[in-house]
Amino acid sequence: MTAMLSENIHPTAVIHPTAKIAENVEIGPYAVIGEDTILHPRVKIGPHSIVEFAEVGEATQIHAGAFVGTAPQDLKYRGERTRLILGPGCVVRECVTLNRGTAATGETKIGARCLFMAYSHVAHDCIIGNEVIVANSVALAGHVEVGDSAVLGGLAAVHQFVRIGKMAMVGGGAMVALDVPPFALAQGDRARLVGLNLVGLRRRGYTQEEIASLKKVYRDLFYTDLPLKEQLGHLTQADLLIPAREMVDFLQKSTRGTCRPARKETPAPDVDA
Repeated sequence: MTAMLSENIHPTAVIHPTAKIAENVEIGPYAVIGEDTILHPRVKIGPHSIVEFAEVGEATQIHAGAFVGTAPQDLKYRGERTRLILGPGCVVRECVTLNRGTAATGETKIGARCLFMAYSHVAHDCIIGNEVIVANSVALAGHVEVGDSAVLGGLAAVHQFVRIGKMAMVGGGAMVALDVPPFALAQGDRARLVGLNLVGLRRRGYTQEEIASLKKVYRDLFYTDLPLKEQLGHLTQADLLIPAREMVDFLQKSTRGTCRPARKETPAPDVDA
């Protein structure tokens, strides 16, 4: 890697001497590549964007006016040398802000092949999995965790320390103050569960047996007379298929509490659709 100018780097770009840039990286007009930055091969940086204190994975695209690895919006931050890790194959659209970590964890970490649509925000110390889709103007507060292949609809907001499970879907405009289980659908203010992500499960090749197991666990958790904690205790001892086990294990680790259906007394949804 090198910080030398090349034909793929616009002459108006500003590059810090400590930046490490692969030879085939493209950097647009007036972009700023700041201190302690690593740009891997085939990265594209759009005009007027800022990347600093970040490692950007291969073939990631950062569009115009995005801010990647900038300082956390946290009053406790005192300039500690922290980082943002952005995985390969990600797409960061216009005016996205991805903040680096604080001293609490040292980094914000984002996996591979994620899409961050325009004006979305990822705060300090978040952990984002692979193939996550974050739609326009979504806001993730500090220390949020998002599992692989989750989808967050436009204008949704997620409270600090909340976890969004694997393959969960959060509806547009949702205000998420509690954990959303894997494979679940959540929407509303405050967000409530409205079923399972059956379309996503089938598209990704989950078997009918695995889906049936998830349906049963979902009903057992949220549509019985037993308290959730007690029901989790029973399910922990049960012989479950892997997706159902993932849901139970996720809920067992919840510290903030879990999103639930809006009215427990209503019949369980027809999850056979």
